[in-house]
Amino acid sequence: MMEEKMKLYEGRPKDESGRAEKEIRVYDVLDRLKIPFLRVDHEVTPTIESCKGVDELLEIEICKNLFLCNAQKTKFYLLMLSGDKKFKTKDLSHQIGSARLSFADAQHMEQYLGVTPGSVSVLGLINDTDHKVRLLIEKNVLESEMFGCHPCVNTTSLKMKMKDLLEKFLPYTGHEYTEVQL
Repeated sequence: MMEEKMKLYEGRPKDESGRAEKEIRVYDVLDRLKIPFLRVDHEVTPTIESCKGVDELLEIEICKNLFLCNAQKTKFYLLMLSGDKKFKTKDLSHQIGSARLSFADAQHMEQYLGVTPGSVSVLGLINDTDHKVRLLIEKNVLESEMFGCHPCVNTTSLKMKMKDLLEKFLPYTGHEYTEVQL
């Protein structure tokens, strides 16, 4: 039986039938790393605006996850940004020493993070085994005790501790992060 939408659950779904393999893989990693999380299943939320209601239920601000690249499409970045912040490329480009940043295309998103547009998530770094993606975390998000993200699908949102991301998840994936101010 499918669990109710817009209800708070602890941990992975009891019944995983009908769920994407990439979502289940995220739960497997979080369980292996003993990272607790709260979960809400919901309708498709491809934008930060459509996450209203989900973030209220989780009692957090869902952060934006933007997948970016340089003009040559040789360097890729995942930016975790406060949901209410406007993204200006020049503000970020200067800080990371990369000119002319733009949004990366769906093909690279799938190739490196195993996600599709609208479901970009820091948890997609489990798929970046060649470490092609540089993680950038905006200062306000980094200083938050909790954060919200998708488990690589945009029909579920999770609430986790930032400390678990930094001390357990990122060491597991082998990714470091760069703090940015926007």
